[in-house]
Amino acid sequence: MLVKLFLSGLFLSATVYAGTINIAVATNLTFAVPTLKKEFKKLYPKTKVKVTFGSSGKLTEQIINGAPFGLFMSANMEYPNSLYNYGIGITKPLVYAQGALALFSKNDRSFAKGMNLLNKKHVLKIAVANPIRAPYGKAAFEAMKNGGILEDVMPKIIYAQSISETVSNAITAADIGVIAKSALYSSNMKKYKENVNWIDVDPRLYTPINQGIVILKSGKNNDEIEAFYDFILSKKVKNIFKNFGYFVP
Repeated sequence: MLVKLFLSGLFLSATVYAGTINIAVATNLTFAVPTLKKEFKKLYPKTKVKVTFGSSGKLTEQIINGAPFGLFMSANMEYPNSLYNYGIGITKPLVYAQGALALFSKNDRSFAKGMNLLNKKHVLKIAVANPIRAPYGKAAFEAMKNGGILEDVMPKIIYAQSISETVSNAITAADIGVIAKSALYSSNMKKYKENVNWIDVDPRLYTPINQGIVILKSGKNNDEIEAFYDFILSKKVKNIFKNFGYFVP
């Protein structure tokens, strides 16, 4: 049974903790993690949080192959559920945040046509995450399909192995990218303006991106892993996720 760390709206002091916890984190959270670590450190200053970023699919493969992560924060529920069903995950996966897609261009554009912008002749290259490994890529393909443009834009797509690589491609190699909205809240992306450089992708075009958290076998009976798990599901952290463009359950 998980250690209860939240009481009457306040975390109990746990400064006696003094270890290192290893967690696997989907790359869409790259920009939020420094804030999460900073806030966690205020509560548990002696606990070091070591984060490995990657696409959810790749991280899941590493976990199955024995990577010593104590906790997994995925970009969807599918991968945590599969680990739980295999017995590698020891807590029932829960949704900690819901992601959103955005159309992004480093150049000023008119986004009046929404997803149909991708079908325009002057848009030659589109950055999208690999839908096989990256849940945000899967959602992007679903949005393009439901928007009736997927077949036409397929030749334009530049595939990335993660959503963070998609952002990089959108800035350097593509005319536009279908990216995680959370990326727009990083310090180096805040210069880009809504309706000028980006817009939300209509959420009716894709299945909600429910992001799941699960404690893994390597984190069993580890009080610090349990502390971080409870921290991520706390009301305080829900507000942090909101500030990075996520919806929260």
